[in-house]
Amino acid sequence: MESLNAYTPLRSIPAPEWALRSVSESSNAPVGESGLNLSPEGVRRFSLPSQPLNTAEPQTPMTAPKIVLIEDNRADIGLVREALEQHNVRCEVTVIPNGEIAFQFIEEFNAGQHPCPDLFIIDLNLPKRPGREVLKRLRASTVCKDVAVVVLTSSDNQKDKDDIAPFAPLHYLRKPSQLDAFIALGAIFKQIVDDRR
Repeated sequence: MESLNAYTPLRSIPAPEWALRSVSESSNAPVGESGLNLSPEGVRRFSLPSQPLNTAEPQTPMTAPKIVLIEDNRADIGLVREALEQHNVRCEVTVIPNGEIAFQFIEEFNAGQHPCPDLFIIDLNLPKRPGREVLKRLRASTVCKDVAVVVLTSSDNQKDKDDIAPFAPLHYLRKPSQLDAFIALGAIFKQIVDDRR
């Protein structure tokens, strides 16, 4: 498990306007193919890139990688989205706002209702059920137990790291306090989804 300590607790990232925009804003893609759909449970979905594709780029028939982001902080959701966009990660992202809904989704994966994603990004400090319980349940999944997982959290507590170590996340990343450092996380996410294809 790789740990990245890029967090300075005394400083915080001022929330830029794009991070505070409603995540339910739609993209420029055709309705039904991209953009963000808000389900009754508060689960949000969007496809990247959110800008129209360059028609000069060759298009491949490969299905876009799927990422599940389990995060309740709207600004952090915006930062992850920006990190993915800045690193040209073409993907479909499902945002799950709490641990209880994450458990429900894992059960739906087990039942074959959704394909297992290429990457889970999990915050440890979630409402309703903590991220460590979600990670434990994910590793007990019959379908998604081997999926790539990045823990993205504000915690640098050694106990938190020790508690999740048996569940083998690929990375334990502290949420950076500097905008550039947060955006740089997109390179890690891109490498993971590229390696899983």
